[in-house]
Amino acid sequence: QVQLVESGGGLVQPGESLRLSCAASGSISSIYIMGWYRQAPGNQREFVATITSGDITNYADYVKGRFTIARDNAKNTAYLQMNSLKPEDTAVYYCNADVKTTFSPFPRNYWGQGTQVTVSS
Repeated sequence: QVQLVESGGGLVQPGESLRLSCAASGSISSIYIMGWYRQAPGNQREFVATITSGDITNYADYVKGRFTIARDNAKNTAYLQMNSLKPEDTAVYYCNADVKTTFSPFPRNYWGQGTQVTVSS
């Protein structure tokens, strides 16, 4: 089994920064794409950013230039550096990853439990 654990959320003022982390653990053979998604109250979960094992990144237009996704393959960890935060960035942020385990030849998609980010003055 694989677990994804997010950390780093919190309450910040507009214009401030936060750095989220997502640590994957378990019987991991390989991690392919890792990503971040978010869900605000009353809204559907939406895409934020993804990063491949080769460090190719993709961002939603509404975070481009403000958020940066990175990963440390040795630590099975992904990060989301969020700068110039806005109130509309308030949401629960979820980590997502395609993981191949040591006991299956096929990768499977996993979600973390989420971490709350609140941007408010």
